Amino acid sequence: MSAGKVYLVGAGPGDPELLTLKAVRAISEADVVVYDRLVPESILATIGDGVLQINVGKRASFHPVPQGEINEMLVRLARAGRVVVRLKGGDPFIFGRGSEEAEELERAGIPYEVVPGITAAQGCAAAAHMPLTHRGMASGVRFVTGHRKADEPLDLDWRSLADPETTLVVYMGLSNAGEIVRNLIDHGLPASTPVLAVCQGTTPREQRFCTHLEALPLVLKDVSLSGPVLFIIGKVAAIARERNPQRCARGAAESEAVPVVA
Repeated sequence: MSAGKVYLVGAGPGDPELLTLKAVRAISEADVVVYDRLVPESILATIGDGVLQINVGKRASFHPVPQGEINEMLVRLARAGRVVVRLKGGDPFIFGRGSEEAEELERAGIPYEVVPGITAAQGCAAAAHMPLTHRGMASGVRFVTGHRKADEPLDLDWRSLADPETTLVVYMGLSNAGEIVRNLIDHGLPASTPVLAVCQGTTPREQRFCTHLEALPLVLKDVSLSGPVLFIIGKVAAIARERNPQRCARGAAESEAVPVVA
């Protein structure tokens, strides 16, 4: 039996209409879909009848299917002649461990294709009508992860990241928000720097908070969030409040923020 094929597919930030045409085609061809926790039901609903669906979702400190087993599963399914879609939230090669899966497929000689997805930074910023770069406000953008395995301390170049002319996007930073804020301020980023925090962006359950850097841990302490949280830190984050004053408003005090549910 000839080997099948694996598609490493980015599902985007959550809105099924943000799937690419190539992602939709790959899903339509699949015999098996191996999906992550961040893929919402609205996207899983696009999978055809009779397609085997395998949930390998992970969350912080809980990995029921270790990455090594996921890698082996993709190889095994493809060797059995299946067309496999490995469906991952956002983009598979941006904090998605898709490259590790690609390496395993390369070693095993399994044909595969990477289908990029709209990453959460782009999707959440667009939903808030704000840019990630803007002339005179941000000449560049950087993506970092705010979470490390086994809850190790973050090992980031804080001096480089504390650049007021750059937009900093922090993925999965909720549990380490205090450490992130402290290090950025200690390395020179103004405490008054605007921040947009988004949970479940681009979906009907989106929650959006506008605040400033120093107040971020206090704001997060007083709200209930279900799902990974994205921080967009920089001057451009103020644009989200300016363009959506009724949906991303400042609270009664400068240290507060009002949650917004889309």
